[in-house]
Amino acid sequence: MTSNFEPEPPTFVFEWPYNNDHRFLFAFPNEKKMPNARQIQLQRLYDIVNLSVQRDDLPRARRAWSILARCKEINWKAMWRLGITLLENDVRVIESNPHKIDFLRAMLLQLPEERERILAELVQHYILVGRYRDALDELEFYLPSFPYRDNPVLHVYAGLLCIFIAQLPESADANEVGGTTYDSNSLSRAQIFLEHAKALDPHNIVASEFLHKLHSISQGPGLLSFASYDSEDETHAKRCQPSHPKRRRSNS
Repeated sequence: MTSNFEPEPPTFVFEWPYNNDHRFLFAFPNEKKMPNARQIQLQRLYDIVNLSVQRDDLPRARRAWSILARCKEINWKAMWRLGITLLENDVRVIESNPHKIDFLRAMLLQLPEERERILAELVQHYILVGRYRDALDELEFYLPSFPYRDNPVLHVYAGLLCIFIAQLPESADANEVGGTTYDSNSLSRAQIFLEHAKALDPHNIVASEFLHKLHSISQGPGLLSFASYDSEDETHAKRCQPSHPKRRRSNS
């Protein structure tokens, strides 16, 4: 008696075990412990952007960035530092250009949580292109408001810019000290900014050293000290005051 026994076909399970052996070159923002296929592709694309920047291949980096920035999972505004790098002409040269300044001014309004760092970066780029007065104007516009007024670094930047501008040859009301021409009004403004920075951060060495330098300059010959210096409005008011004639001493 023969049996018609047929072996059962093997059971195939079409499930791929999760493999977490993916290695990435750069830390991806909001990285997940168990990324899906799309997340892995985004991280690879992020690696391409950063690796292309490291290799000074900016055209390839910009193409990869244009794809990455359009993905809904990516907060491209939070990557503003990478955006500045992509606006470089040569990553090996530290320089600035109008495109970077316009980009930072836009980010300053669109990314409130990073505005202090963005303002500091914007000031540095103004300085790189030689626009010192624009950098100081930008600081003077934002420093009276919160949260910039509590940032000692920004006050130090403003103080140092005032000291530099005080040495420019076109400065008005200038006095010569030790062969260098200084503008008294700019030096008095520098003292205010540096004293505010030192009040916020008593251990700030830069503020302390330049305050000491300003004190030595104020003691120089031909330069008005800050204590006796009158602002332009006060000087104008004193000039406008009517002069009272002196009484003649009577002979009686």
